[in-house]
Amino acid sequence: MSVIDLAASPSDLRALAEQSNAWPFEQAKAIVARLKKNPKDEVLFETGYGPSGLPHIGTFGEVARTTMVRHAFRVLTEDKIKTRLLAFSDDMDGLRKVPDNVPNKELLQQHLGKPLTKVPDPFGTHPSFGQHNNARLRAFLDQFGFDYEFASSTEYYTSGRFDAALLRMLERIEKVMAIML
Repeated sequence: MSVIDLAASPSDLRALAEQSNAWPFEQAKAIVARLKKNPKDEVLFETGYGPSGLPHIGTFGEVARTTMVRHAFRVLTEDKIKTRLLAFSDDMDGLRKVPDNVPNKELLQQHLGKPLTKVPDPFGTHPSFGQHNNARLRAFLDQFGFDYEFASSTEYYTSGRFDAALLRMLERIEKVMAIML
């Protein structure tokens, strides 16, 4: 079978993928190996985004790399295990500095240190700077045809989605601090 054989079957593609040393396949092989020890019905691939500025090539690269590993995994498993890609926005991060490429810099200057979803949108199109940049991120990713789900840390925290994990961390705070310090 030729590497460029476009009529290759899923098992032929898997055989090629298993021999590949390309990093997306190496990463995907590691995930497959973990699943052999602890099988799952679904694998969640995650990528993070700090919306303190407008999306850029680094943002694209983060999602593209994760997508490549996801694709490699799907080839290695012949798409028999469901996958999802979650693009997670850390929009509760504090505004550390005013970006150079935004209007109304003086407006943002007054809100340094506040969570991005509590900072007014200097473009005037969304309730907050975080929401503005999240919308720009989704439009940016959609433009390139990425298959992803979007999640906001503000929405996760305010909905209580993180509550159980946070309470469990507090129950084990001494062990957590021993690891961190």
